[in-house]
Amino acid sequence: MRTADNSRTLNVDSTAMTLPMSDPTAWATAMNNLGMAPLGIAGQPILPDFDPALGMMTGIPPITPMMPGLGIVPPPIPPDMPVVKEIIHCKSCTLFPPNPNLPPPATRERPPGCKTVFVGGLPENGTEQIIVEVFEQCGEIIAIRKSKKNFCHIRFAEEYMVDKALYLSGYRIRLGSSTDKKDTGRLHVDFAQARDDLYEWECKQRMLAREERHRRRMEEERLRPPSPPPVVHYSDHECSIVAEKLKDDSKFSEAVQTLLTWIERGEVNRRSANNFYSMIQSANSHVRRLVNEKAAHEKDMEEAKEKFKQALSGILIQFEQIVAVYHSASKQKAWDHFTKAQRKNISVWCKQAEEIRNIHNDELMGIRREEEMEMSDDEIEETTETKETEESVSQAEALKEENDSLRWQLDAYRNEVELLKQEQGKAHREDDPNKEQQLKLLQQALQGMQQHLLKVQEEYKRKEAELEKVKDDKLQVEKMLENLKEKESCASRLCTSSQDSDYPLEKTLNSSPIKSEREALLVGIISTFLHVHPFGASIEYICSYLHRLDNKICTSDVECLMGRLQHTFRQEMTGVGASLEKRWKFCGFEGLKLT
Repeated sequence: MRTADNSRTLNVDSTAMTLPMSDPTAWATAMNNLGMAPLGIAGQPILPDFDPALGMMTGIPPITPMMPGLGIVPPPIPPDMPVVKEIIHCKSCTLFPPNPNLPPPATRERPPGCKTVFVGGLPENGTEQIIVEVFEQCGEIIAIRKSKKNFCHIRFAEEYMVDKALYLSGYRIRLGSSTDKKDTGRLHVDFAQARDDLYEWECKQRMLAREERHRRRMEEERLRPPSPPPVVHYSDHECSIVAEKLKDDSKFSEAVQTLLTWIERGEVNRRSANNFYSMIQSANSHVRRLVNEKAAHEKDMEEAKEKFKQALSGILIQFEQIVAVYHSASKQKAWDHFTKAQRKNISVWCKQAEEIRNIHNDELMGIRREEEMEMSDDEIEETTETKETEESVSQAEALKEENDSLRWQLDAYRNEVELLKQEQGKAHREDDPNKEQQLKLLQQALQGMQQHLLKVQEEYKRKEAELEKVKDDKLQVEKMLENLKEKESCASRLCTSSQDSDYPLEKTLNSSPIKSEREALLVGIISTFLHVHPFGASIEYICSYLHRLDNKICTSDVECLMGRLQHTFRQEMTGVGASLEKRWKFCGFEGLKLT
């Protein structure tokens, strides 16, 4: 239906939508109020499947009571779509929209759980019935508190209804068709703070917190590991059951835990002491079984090692045979008869087999080296040294215990002297010769104990000094052993390189000690370094300097190179005892005269 006041006012009922297609502005406004952008041009069908009988388009959701045109506030419109407000007709009044060019009305900060709104700018002749008629369209109203100064407070049933009520902020209201000042006004809707809203919101938050705590508690109980089964209380019957379980290997752990709990609870008394002693004796009988079980496992491990070593030796033998086949096939007699692709495959296979053989050979040599190191003389010497250090430590501990006992005896003598003095003062018998004699004897004994205590302390300090010296000697021996091992590895590498070379031994001996240009550069750098260190430097100090130039430089290789050049570098021992150190010095100027 159309009104005489405004030809663009839209009023839609639940069955039909009558709007002339020749008015594009009104059609766009109606589409915008329905939450949809305009879909066509005036005078033309919007969609080919539009059904005028239904007054609706297929694909568009049906009109709901919350849409404009029915006198009800629409749902919130997305922010990217322009808001176009239309005239809202009620039974007793009419609401006119504000100017769209004006800024939106300001609102205060929303209180938590707000369900109450403040409505100002009501007409003077506005009644509570008119307020209900206007704002009942936003949702269920619980209470209205109207003031005589043209404002009121409205409390809704839900929080989202407040947002619908704020949509009416800025609308001009007119009662009926009157233009009197008392029958018109401009609505101002804003959030209001109410104790009931805050109380309900706090109750809801507490309920949510309780639910969250309950959920967390249930989750913790679900993830909590199960508690161990309770241990039964001690009784003669339970004691006999536990004693039988202690004799069974499969139930020994459970029975020992029960026995331990009983002892910690204090169940041992004079009546049950014999029972507990028998159970402890049964537990002790398992020590031999555990020792035998450990020995059996060690034996199995040794047998497995031996089997592994034998199997690895057999594998290496087969690899040697396969490599021999490849080498024989590579000789001139057979090699000429193979094609180029076959020769390439044979070369690749030979290289792969040699690599795998070398890996297994290194593994087998490592196993044998470990076995030899276990039985070497160095280990025997280290064990003797450790025994000596252990004996010295035990002697030091014995001296310490003796020192503590003497100190306790001295404290006891002092206490006796103080008691005698107190008794003497109480009895007022200072002239008694027996007391004086006892006092003198005690003082003499006290002096003797102090002297003995001083001697024991000196002996204890001396033993500690000897122990520190033994530790220093042990560290020095370990350093010397490490140097010897590095020299042995260097010598082994030199031997292998000499064996693999095609030149005879006499020719290598007569050749120059410097093998390559890299070694010549190293000799020059080391000579320059030692020339500015006239008192010499350790091999570690030299290598730390060289590592700044190249991280791949090996300490043993540098030491072997310097050892070959006897007329250029000389090694000397400096220091005494624990400070003993090997230092290399540059003697090239002296060696030049000798050569």
